[in-house]
Order: sequence, then structure tokens, then C-alpha cells
Amino acid sequence: MTPYSSLCDDFGVYVYLNTKMDLPTGRESVLHFFDSLQKTFPQMTDFEVRDNGEYVLEEDREQGSYRWVTLEGRRLSTGYVNPPDLEAADSQHDRILEVAPYYLNFSPLDCEALDVLFAFDFMYSGNHDEVVAEALGFNSSLEGLVQIPGARVINYEPAVMLSLDDSFRQQCRLAIETRTNTYQVRTGQFPEAPISVYFTVRQYWGRGPFKTFGESYKHQRKKVQELVDAHIIPGVVRPLAEAIEAKQ
Repeated sequence: MTPYSSLCDDFGVYVYLNTKMDLPTGRESVLHFFDSLQKTFPQMTDFEVRDNGEYVLEEDREQGSYRWVTLEGRRLSTGYVNPPDLEAADSQHDRILEVAPYYLNFSPLDCEALDVLFAFDFMYSGNHDEVVAEALGFNSSLEGLVQIPGARVINYEPAVMLSLDDSFRQQCRLAIETRTNTYQVRTGQFPEAPISVYFTVRQYWGRGPFKTFGESYKHQRKKVQELVDAHIIPGVVRPLAEAIEAKQ
């Protein structure tokens, strides 16, 4: 069980490897890559080719805890939703970052950036933007704006990016994604949907300190956890969870 499982409805550890050139899309290359992953993770049995050209291999989502991998034109993505522990997610991502260059014929020279992301989802059937605003508050200079008689919050998705080094090649980003629209606010009919909190550490490649994707992943995953524990949990995740609980 991860340290975050009790704080939200779903927790995930995701990795995005962004390339400068197009990744292979030929039948043989794609199937060999996903076949190799299935041998390591035999529960990954659901293969799909989406209309937008993405290739997806994942475990049964109905289990609640599942792995997934997607291959896009210039991005390889891998995720573990509700992993039993962080080490299980690390094992998956390490393995995929190790074998992907061989099966997909790319190298660190072709890498634009590597992202490591922690995702927290909160299921809520109400005005997402309103509850986020209540949980996180507004800048004091804007507080009066939302107190206009009859005003309703219909969009509030705060985001911030920071550089973590002097070269600006390692950055972090906090983003909150809501899924409420104006029709739902107007009618008062809110389906249950997730409010997502994403925290990412991105390492731009080239002239960086890391020689392998696995080495960079370990460093970034450690940095993500340090910043999440110190800032995102007390400043965002817990206040949001408490605000949602108070409305239910």
C-alpha cells in the first residue's frame, strides 16, 4: 500500500518519454515491443489501437489496480494506477525504460524530455471548480471577485511551473484538472467525475547529468516524492480531500 492510498480515491505513478522524432508504428515493431512487455507483465492482456493512432496495452481496469502503456507518434507513456507500493511502480517503469530503446529503435539522442508524475484523483458529484476554490482559496486581492452577488465559480484550475536548477533543464509543474461544465452548474446536475491533481518533475535531455533513462527516472521519482510530501500533500491534497468530505 502506498503512503497516498488513503488520501484519495485513485493514485497513480506515470512516466512520459517525449521524443524528437516519430516512434515506429510498423506492425512488427509495435507487436514485438508489446509482446516483450506482456512476457514481463502477463496480466497486461488488453491491446487496443485507437482512432487517433495510439497503441495501448493494459491490465483489466475493473481490478482497481492496473498497469498501462501507450505508444504515440512522439511519446511513450507508462502508468500504474493504485500500485500496491511505490516499488512495484518503480519496477514497471524501470523495465519499460530499459527495453523500449531496443524494440522501438530510439536513443537518448532522440529524447526531448522525461516526465515523472504523481496523480491524485478525487471522485466528486458537485461543482468541481467551486470545491477547488474553497479548498485552496484565492489570492486575497481577488477574494472580493467571487463575492459578487449571484456569482458562481465555473472554472478554477490553478497551475504553477518552477525551475529546479539554474540551467532550467529540470522543472516541476503542479496542475489541477476539473471536469465540471457550465451546463452542469446551470442545471445543478453533476455526474460523479474525478478532480485530478497532477505533480510532474520534467528532465529535459541533452547536456543533462544522466546517461540512461533509468538513472534519470530514479532521480526524478525521488524528487517528486520529496516535493509531494513536503508541499503538495499538506497544501493541496489534504485541503481538497477535506473540502470534498465536508460537502458529502
